[in-house]
Amino acid sequence: METEALANGDAVPTVHPPNPPARLNDHLAESLRLEHQLMRVPFEHLKKSMRTSNRTVEKEMNAVMSGVAEAAQKDMSKEEAVQHLNSLVSRLQGLKRKLDESNKSEQLQVQRCRARLDHLTVLRAENQQEWNNIRVNRILVDYMLRLSYYDTAMKLAENSAIQVWLLQDLVDVNVFMDAKKVVECLQNRDCAPALAWCAENKSKLKKVKSKLEFQLRLQEFIELVRVDHSMDAIQYARKHLAPWVSTNMKELQHAMATLAFRSNTDCATYKALFDAKQWDNLVQQFKEEFCKLYGMTVEPLLNIYLQAGLSALKTQYPFNLYNASLYIFHQAEDPLSQESFRNLASDLPFSKHIHSKLVCYISKELMDEDNPPLVLPNGYVYSTKALEEMAKKNNGKVICPRTSLVCEFKDLSKAYIS
Repeated sequence: METEALANGDAVPTVHPPNPPARLNDHLAESLRLEHQLMRVPFEHLKKSMRTSNRTVEKEMNAVMSGVAEAAQKDMSKEEAVQHLNSLVSRLQGLKRKLDESNKSEQLQVQRCRARLDHLTVLRAENQQEWNNIRVNRILVDYMLRLSYYDTAMKLAENSAIQVWLLQDLVDVNVFMDAKKVVECLQNRDCAPALAWCAENKSKLKKVKSKLEFQLRLQEFIELVRVDHSMDAIQYARKHLAPWVSTNMKELQHAMATLAFRSNTDCATYKALFDAKQWDNLVQQFKEEFCKLYGMTVEPLLNIYLQAGLSALKTQYPFNLYNASLYIFHQAEDPLSQESFRNLASDLPFSKHIHSKLVCYISKELMDEDNPPLVLPNGYVYSTKALEEMAKKNNGKVICPRTSLVCEFKDLSKAYIS
């Protein structure tokens, strides 16, 4: 410990500030940026639980206060008053039980948030391999849960080396198990649980302009038409489909025409509404809305990570390669020689372009011989059309949208694309 002399001759120890925490390198920092879903899901679950608790408290307390006001206004005997107050006390005790259960659920989500934060903070260069192994297990479990392979996902979680963390804190098995009940009912052609889920999350679904509830109601209407219960179908439409007229008139008109065409129609337009695949579409739509509600990616994480790697490997040559002898040569080296990977990469752009393309920052139009690029004095490049338009509006002056530099149009110089 170093000492420092004061003016009076006394010596005091010099206290040095603590060393700043070591920063993650760029590669590890980028890895953490991909973990948005890991933190978002328990946070959204916690918010949902708190909203439900608040609504329950508000509903029950309003009912109790109304009961007290009613008792104060009525002329009750002693026995009636005691009985009335006992019923209110029972209601409050029921509210307490509900809040205790809700509190346990909220504490569980808080614990998961804390555990996941701890998991992210332990990432260092020296333990990166182990951390990545945990990530791979998490991604695989997520993929299996999304595709409804629940038993396989549970077995992978239980048999992994990080069993305790994976099951309790790092994967969202309980969230997907809630969705499992709805998915299974939809597969059995029962919309009731899905409609109950829509009612429970009505405000959030309305914010994202979800059409899931409408599609479920429409399917129930179609099922009534399928079994020739026309009057029941009409009554159902008046009660449950009429509120959607302002936003979904075209689909409603299409569906209502099935009352005339019936399920045995040969008209392809209406025959499609009775197709069993409509139930598969509802399952897929529910899964997408479910993922959005909890802040999860619609596409499985495994697909996203694989596509990130395949986008760097996809080139014109191997992707369009069908020659048998060359296919065998590339098969051992190139993942895109496998049909499943080729399907996954089909919508990805090619990683290498033979000819460069310049797009104007202002107009988003392609810069070519008909719309050549012009260079500002500060080095930024924009298209001729965009800068000419800007100059007309500003008396011959051009303003750089990035740096706010102002210059005359005549000061610009041409750039040539080779």
